[in-house]
Amino acid sequence: MSFGRIWAAFLRYFYYFLKLDYVADLFYWPTIDILLWGMTSVWIQGQEANVPGIAMGILTGLVFWQIIWRGNYEISVNLLQEFWSRNLVNLFSTPLKISEWMTATMLMGIFKIIINVLFSSMLVYLLYALNIYNLGWAFLPYAASLTLFGWVIGFISGSIMVYFGQRVQMLAWMMPFVFAPFSAVFYPVSTLPGWAQTIAYCLPTTYIFEGMRTLLREGVFSHHMFYMSLGLNVVFLVLSMFLFRTMFEKSRNKGLARLE
Repeated sequence: MSFGRIWAAFLRYFYYFLKLDYVADLFYWPTIDILLWGMTSVWIQGQEANVPGIAMGILTGLVFWQIIWRGNYEISVNLLQEFWSRNLVNLFSTPLKISEWMTATMLMGIFKIIINVLFSSMLVYLLYALNIYNLGWAFLPYAASLTLFGWVIGFISGSIMVYFGQRVQMLAWMMPFVFAPFSAVFYPVSTLPGWAQTIAYCLPTTYIFEGMRTLLREGVFSHHMFYMSLGLNVVFLVLSMFLFRTMFEKSRNKGLARLE
């Protein structure tokens, strides 16, 4: 792989980011989510005084969910950008390799995730006087693991879109929410019915959100939950990247121009 080509692809999507509508998208949705869920969780905590830290748990879960969403978004929607601008054939008629494009979009995802998390955590603190960094050093490994799963979702949805084209573009926004009910983002796994709990424990996100609540409630970092999440993420990421490359090659053999 060439760092120069990776950097060029990164800059392509970075220049998109500088447009007003993309900047607004980065800040608008976290603000709306934090306002709505923040007010809801504060109200619930006021009604249920015996439930400690429910606002902190919900808002920390919300910030963590933004990490997954952004990791997926930067892969799937950047791919759609090439469809919409009819630039897919031009892009891959250059020496740019698919592995270099994948690396560039992941780097762009990391860049935006950092901005998103900093903005969201500041908003939570200013509006509700809650500091999600009370998780301490555990915040970083949790965020890293969630970033990996965001990429997993992005490559899964991207692999379908790169083969079937724009007619399945809704997957870029829908795919993360397929996993959300089973990930125990805002509630413990025990809330789910038995069959759903089985699915939940197959997802790396479940272990992070359960571990986050355990840390907030008991002050104990669960190494078991984190390593389970990390192990599943590594396996899923390798498989999803392989799937994306395979579907891309199949699509290229059929002709990328048909996707535009």
